[in-house]
Amino acid sequence: MRKSLYFCILLFFVRMKRNKFYLIALAALTVLAGCSNDTETTDGDSEININKNVVTGNLPSEVTRLEFPKLKDGNNCVIVHYAKEPGGTNKDVNYAVEWDTKKKANRWTCYIMTTNNQQDIVKRKPYTSTADQYPQDPNLPNSYRFSTDPFRGSGYDHGHLCPSADRLYSRDANDQTFYLTNMIPQPHDFNAGMWEKMEAEVRRLLEKQVSFDLSHYKVDKDTLFVVKGGTMDKSDQIARTLSNGLIVPKYNYCALLMKCHDGYMAMGFWFDQTKNYSDSDKPENYIVNIDELESLTGIDFFCNLPDEIENRIERLPRENLKRIWGY
Repeated sequence: MRKSLYFCILLFFVRMKRNKFYLIALAALTVLAGCSNDTETTDGDSEININKNVVTGNLPSEVTRLEFPKLKDGNNCVIVHYAKEPGGTNKDVNYAVEWDTKKKANRWTCYIMTTNNQQDIVKRKPYTSTADQYPQDPNLPNSYRFSTDPFRGSGYDHGHLCPSADRLYSRDANDQTFYLTNMIPQPHDFNAGMWEKMEAEVRRLLEKQVSFDLSHYKVDKDTLFVVKGGTMDKSDQIARTLSNGLIVPKYNYCALLMKCHDGYMAMGFWFDQTKNYSDSDKPENYIVNIDELESLTGIDFFCNLPDEIENRIERLPRENLKRIWGY
């Protein structure tokens, strides 16, 4: 079915080469190449998933969700926070964290964005100069955390991973984003600069209406799976370790998986947070494919997708990604 569709579009593309519809056909072909059909089979391979997360021991069942990366072996725990979405239940997942219990640091935060949970119903948590602004995570055992907020007086910002602005659908959801487990230390200029730009860009990607309609084929964006973090697994990817033991990442990343009408597409952002970014610099200049992001971080993103789909969407060249995502 898909091969036939490729052929029909390619034939149309050749016949209309000198016609104004040339660009429309090319755009549609580009999207088809990057948005893999989650119902497609290739000799049954699309259902094979060797690297998926498996629920064992005390792991929460949510680790099999699409936004979850492959879990690290040893010295880690997974924390899932719940907050009722509009029209939802108390078991709606707000965001989840993989916590390195030895380094006492966030390895990544993952969550999903939909039109439903992007509603602005409450205001951002009011600022306070007390420890209540960034409280301890009640789901993290005392032995795995700093006894006091290690960010205070460090010279680094509390860098949100699941942003407050992405969780304004309820008071509980927004307040949970201020837990210390959802933070990484970031230089203020980076946190309030390129990182904030990237967060706004991710929201724009969900809201942006990009669709191609050709031969009754349509691509719609409806769900965005997000993973964010700072590098901490390799010594050369740590900027410094403070005297109180707080690890400052050298690099920050964001991995995105978009659920489309006909499948999925994926890309990432990679930033050196020790770099000085100009006011005119844009997040799109730091796009990478997921294969490269996995090599840089050592993390296997979107491992719960069938292997055939995962491999196809994660290896696309950067320029193809930019076209597929509307840049």
